[in-house]
Amino acid sequence: MSADKQKKAAAEFALKVVDNDVKIGLGSGSTANYFIEAAAAKVKRDKLNTIFVATSAASTALAQKLGMNLKNIEDVPYLDFTVDGADEIDPQFRMIKGGGGALHREKIVASSSRFVVCICDESKKVETLGAYPLPIEVSRFGVNPTAWKIEGMLPQLGYTDVKMRLRANADGKPFMTDGGNAIIDLQMGKITDPERLENVLNNMPGVIEVGLFIGLCGVVMLATDKGVQEITRP
Repeated sequence: MSADKQKKAAAEFALKVVDNDVKIGLGSGSTANYFIEAAAAKVKRDKLNTIFVATSAASTALAQKLGMNLKNIEDVPYLDFTVDGADEIDPQFRMIKGGGGALHREKIVASSSRFVVCICDESKKVETLGAYPLPIEVSRFGVNPTAWKIEGMLPQLGYTDVKMRLRANADGKPFMTDGGNAIIDLQMGKITDPERLENVLNNMPGVIEVGLFIGLCGVVMLATDKGVQEITRP
């Protein structure tokens, strides 16, 4: 089974959370898009009154196109579920997210949810985070000083061989998040202490958000060639 088929299978498996009087956060990215499409079809078919809150302009546009009942996070500050993908997830359910650039809004929505459901294909499951570049959302004001401070801090935490790059669009211009911020990607290789790294980065002036999602995910719906496994956080 291809990765795309696994993503779709995980997304469809997560439809069990879509019901009447339920408020659901919609993630961003290719896997989340499969869930948005499947959820929209179920709501229409079963005539449900489910409320949805999107985490990005792209997810908003797709949900609106499909006629979903979208609300603003300001109007629906407490959600029952958020269903989203991950770039990496380890056995402790710690995740790297933000490959699509929506990490700040994704974390706000996820932290406003009673349960976070991660839907992913088996390639996203890792023993140790870090092979996937870690996104850091930073203020566009002072990008270079912020990058300099990050670069100087990393060796103090034991990370001596990290490659940094300012994310750019295909045309070479700096990437800009929906919130108007920049993203610095860190190729870490291996993150030995995600909690400490997140804490240090979050306390650095200029850093808006770190793409480490720790203590948020409660359930993983992991698609494999043998089917979808539902795994609850230990």
